Amino acid sequence: MPEIEADIQRWGIGVGAALAVWFVGWLVKRFGMKRLARLLRKTPTDLDDALLHAIRPHIPIWFLLGGILAGARYVGLTAGHLKTVDTFVQVAYIISLTFASATFLVHFIATRATKLPGAVPATTLIQNTVRIIVIALGALMVVTNLGIAVTPILTALGVGSLAVALALQPTLSNLFAGFYVTLAQQVRVGDYVELETGQAGFVTDIGWRSTEIRELPNNIVIVPNARVAEIIVKNYSLPENEQSALVQVGVSYGSDLAKVESVTIDVAKEVLSTVQGGVAAFEPFIRYHTFGDSSINFSVILRVQQFTDRYLVSHEFVKRLHRRYAEEGIEIPFPQRVLHMGTPVEVASPKA
Repeated sequence: MPEIEADIQRWGIGVGAALAVWFVGWLVKRFGMKRLARLLRKTPTDLDDALLHAIRPHIPIWFLLGGILAGARYVGLTAGHLKTVDTFVQVAYIISLTFASATFLVHFIATRATKLPGAVPATTLIQNTVRIIVIALGALMVVTNLGIAVTPILTALGVGSLAVALALQPTLSNLFAGFYVTLAQQVRVGDYVELETGQAGFVTDIGWRSTEIRELPNNIVIVPNARVAEIIVKNYSLPENEQSALVQVGVSYGSDLAKVESVTIDVAKEVLSTVQGGVAAFEPFIRYHTFGDSSINFSVILRVQQFTDRYLVSHEFVKRLHRRYAEEGIEIPFPQRVLHMGTPVEVASPKA
């Protein structure tokens, strides 16, 4: 009986020590990490914030694993049991560190890597790929730590992946097309694009199966990656976001075209310098191009910062140009036909 009581006491102290260490880790996470986070926000870089965010959920687990190691040695387990406990703790540490590393790397790619020259865009596809690679490496470390041979597993996975590839051919086609679209950077997240099928909008994400495009009415168009790689896509954000905006205007045939040009450019300069989205440094110009049925038509070439800015800039330009033409006496004709009435011709009646 005394031996049993001593064993129970040792186990109680060992378990209690493990729980006590875990509780210390919880306190560190609950209070110490908050204070540390406030201090790290004052640093010039956000990498330390990302690292803290990645490891913070795992701190109580790490303390608990350390407590288990200490408690196991206090209890006085046999060498074989201690080896099993050590292996379990090592595997748990590897799994925890793997998920913390994956979280940190994904955050780094999403916030910092895209700012580097020639960096890969931070799409969902790239982030998930990085996460899967890190977890796969962690799994290999776990298997190796458990003493399991990796080569037979990789061989079995190679044979099985062939069958999976045949069964999931459409899915894999979209997956590799997603990698191609992402790495080619001809269609990027944030670009305004128009598909040959007529849909147009901002690219919000490139996933493992499809590309999401948000139209201006706030609808989401989901296009398979393989289709994006095959069809004709007009990208309004390449080679740069800044682009021309054309407004078609017509004036009456009796107008002084030199005056029309001067007044129109004056209004265009005012709009580009005062309306949000206009490029103030751009010199607008006009080009006459058509003798229409009722007017001489020309194009006004403006410059906007991105595609959607053309709507507000064109809106303000038309309003101000209409008011200025009225002040200057320049006529904007509406469609009309001119009929020339001549003397009626008498037609001789046939003889009876």
